[in-house]
Amino acid sequence: MDATTLPHGVTLHPLVERADPRGTLTELFRAEWGTGVAPLQWNFVRSVAGVLRGVHVHPRHADYLIVLEGCATIGLVDLRPGSPTERLAACVDLAAGAPRAIVIPAGVAHGFYFDVPSLHLYGVDHYWDPEDELGCRFDDPGLGLHWPATPKLVSERDLGLPPLAALAGRIPALRGDHGTA
Repeated sequence: MDATTLPHGVTLHPLVERADPRGTLTELFRAEWGTGVAPLQWNFVRSVAGVLRGVHVHPRHADYLIVLEGCATIGLVDLRPGSPTERLAACVDLAAGAPRAIVIPAGVAHGFYFDVPSLHLYGVDHYWDPEDELGCRFDDPGLGLHWPATPKLVSERDLGLPPLAALAGRIPALRGDHGTA
């Protein structure tokens, strides 16, 4: 289910699939679309059914994510002090059959639940840095996220994440008009 209200700066971009007798072509990213993200690195991830990844939050980098196979429920929580949607929680469904990209700005916590085997592609606008890899328990009631099912598989790292309260003071305040911290 898609939320009607998303955290400030989170945007969804429909992707147009062009078909001919050979198959299809879908443009995934163009700088002229004005997403606010200029990816420096691209990653693709395969997930088995029942996997939950996260909840993670990055003080500095933004993500640009597309589901290429399967589907995902993306849980989002705005943790940026001063944001017009501070503490807003929302879930968005993405599916390969209805391609679109989601932009997740710095300071917006996010987790991904895959109810079927899936493949997603994501670009980041800063290189990996352990100081920019924060997180909290996916099932912390303070997040206000309602996952579509109980996950069957969560990594040891994500199961060992602290409660949401441990992130207090670690996310920069929102500044500017682009939804970034």
